[in-house]
Amino acid sequence: MKIMLSRLVVFTLATYLSAVSLNAADRPNIIYLMADDQNTLSVGCYGNPDVKTPHMDQLARDGIVFDHHYNTTSICMASRSNVFTGMYEYKTGTNFTHGDMKPEVWQKSYPVLMREAGYMTAFAGKFGLVVEGRGLCEDDFDLWGGGPGQTAYATAQNKSMAKYAEKYPHSTLSYGAFGQDAIREAVKQDKPLCLSISFKAPHKPANPDPQFDEIYAGKKFTKPANFGRQAGEHFSPQSKQGRQYPRFSEWKYDTDYDGEMAKYYQQIYAIDVAVGMIRDEVKSQGIADNTVIIYTSDNGYICGAHGYGSKVLPMEESSRVPMMIYDPRSPTAGKQMRCAALTGNIDFAPTMLELAGLPVPENMDGVSLSPLLQDPKSDVREELAFMNLYGPEATRSLTVITKDLKYTYWWFGNSEMEPTEELFHLTRDPMEMTNLASNPEAAPMLEKMRRKYDSQLGHWKQHAVPYNNYEKYGELFDRDIPWDTKLTTKAKPAKKQPAKEAKKIRQMQRRKNAKAAE
Repeated sequence: MKIMLSRLVVFTLATYLSAVSLNAADRPNIIYLMADDQNTLSVGCYGNPDVKTPHMDQLARDGIVFDHHYNTTSICMASRSNVFTGMYEYKTGTNFTHGDMKPEVWQKSYPVLMREAGYMTAFAGKFGLVVEGRGLCEDDFDLWGGGPGQTAYATAQNKSMAKYAEKYPHSTLSYGAFGQDAIREAVKQDKPLCLSISFKAPHKPANPDPQFDEIYAGKKFTKPANFGRQAGEHFSPQSKQGRQYPRFSEWKYDTDYDGEMAKYYQQIYAIDVAVGMIRDEVKSQGIADNTVIIYTSDNGYICGAHGYGSKVLPMEESSRVPMMIYDPRSPTAGKQMRCAALTGNIDFAPTMLELAGLPVPENMDGVSLSPLLQDPKSDVREELAFMNLYGPEATRSLTVITKDLKYTYWWFGNSEMEPTEELFHLTRDPMEMTNLASNPEAAPMLEKMRRKYDSQLGHWKQHAVPYNNYEKYGELFDRDIPWDTKLTTKAKPAKKQPAKEAKKIRQMQRRKNAKAAE
């Protein structure tokens, strides 16, 4: 028996060593590029003629544009945790004001799994989270250009990127240069590359690279049809209780729309240039035919739609983001195709793992999008959950999205507002101008979405981590429990932990990050 077990161990080890010894030609390079706070209207291929994004548009022509791609949580820390782990927020247990990621959760992230399988892993930019006892996990990457918190627009202020500061004083292009170096090193070592870059741009405070000042100088921009306060009167009072509502005026969307959007789009233009730098290097190194490129954003940006600013909320401008995937090996490459399938940021990890020929852990909520690269007309799911667990309790909510419908239950109530529902038909009303929740003719759709909502909440109740204050939302978001019996003052508080100095420092840093998060 012992001999058989020994042989099995030897066989398993030999199989593993054989797998990790494969050179770069056997598995695709995977490049994941993510902006910070970029909405769909900022990219030409999504229908805005006012913007200049030639390299993003070329990536769209070469690959597939996804028209129904959502972040399942629209805030930096939580969204990045979703991307790394392929799980909903209540399973990652990670967000501002909630807590850091547990090391056992991080161990099943795509960078860790791909490195274990022989990939060279490289990361640059805003890491966006902290792993308990591990910090930023620099040791889990072969090449590191990441930084804590929000990082800085000045390259010299980002310790791991300082060597690029002289040539690229603004951080956006420095990440393009880092990407070029990572590509060269992977080719030199004959290893498949997993490169992840998280640009700081176009996150506020706006600080565009001055070398691109002329791109939008004096430009007038067309406001979307749902712009302004009148276009948001039908939205819930709960959604108006956070920072997003006053920032319509505080950030001057009402008084200086052209000036604000010029800065926003200029920062995205610099990202576009960095995308071009990376694609040029892929071609010059002769690996273009075996390199998959994914481009997206960690969340959208409202930019004055419905009279709001910033992100977080479930409206389209905040939750839906650009996403393009180019796999030169797929039959769809170069055919300028679009995909209407419902996809989410929880899908990136399983997609990258499957592209690399690796198994997808059962804990992941996302699904691989590889089938859509073969047939963009197919689907991978019927519904997707979107949640906000950041900011005032009144703005926290759970949303269920299908390709046609979006349903949100606003659970919070007090003397000034009662729990309410929102139902939008996204196909007929993509600007979300008509709330159908109280329309008798929409009753069948409402009941359908309520059932889907209850199903998603059931999954939450079953799988939410037992820490960082996530379990209580299984009750707070329950439609069948009266709001006055589940006030936040009655909710169970998070378990107290020993007040060690190290923890105090982490808590202070989280509060600092949370204030800067939007």
